[in-house]
Amino acid sequence: MDSTLPRVAADTALYAEVLDWIHTEAELLDDLREREWLETMVSRDVTYAVPLRQTVERARGRGFSPDTFHLLETYGSLDSRVTRNETPYAWAEDPPSRIRHFVTNVRVRQSGDPDIVAVKSNLLLHRTRQDQSLPQLLSAERHDELRREDGRLMLLRRDVLLDLTVIRTHNLAIFF
Repeated sequence: MDSTLPRVAADTALYAEVLDWIHTEAELLDDLREREWLETMVSRDVTYAVPLRQTVERARGRGFSPDTFHLLETYGSLDSRVTRNETPYAWAEDPPSRIRHFVTNVRVRQSGDPDIVAVKSNLLLHRTRQDQSLPQLLSAERHDELRREDGRLMLLRRDVLLDLTVIRTHNLAIFF
């Protein structure tokens, strides 16, 4: 998110709308209502990326690869993942993971385009599978662009910047 963009104050209607959007998205994903999430909250023009993180010296930046990704998705590939989860052949997620999205530290900035807002947030994803007694915890900073389409906010771009360099989970068949 460009820090030179004007910040949206927390007591404004736009900030409240973005926060409601974030809470609704988390609820849909936590409740495994992935089809509803995709069709009502995700733009057909979406780019959804989880870049690879490397451990690098401070002088080389934060260490995210510009061209290597754990996930690099479009609407079509997201739709394929959701469709697969709706079949009896989604072995990676059958039975499904129990997921909880904790989204905090929401910062909203107005872009140069009045229909687009930039949103930065912190994510803690709590996941358990089958009879695991220890949860998998994935933390990240999300950089989102939301675009107003037909009067409602839709996810246009998401970059998930994981805090981990090594992901100790057997699959990434989840949505951040």
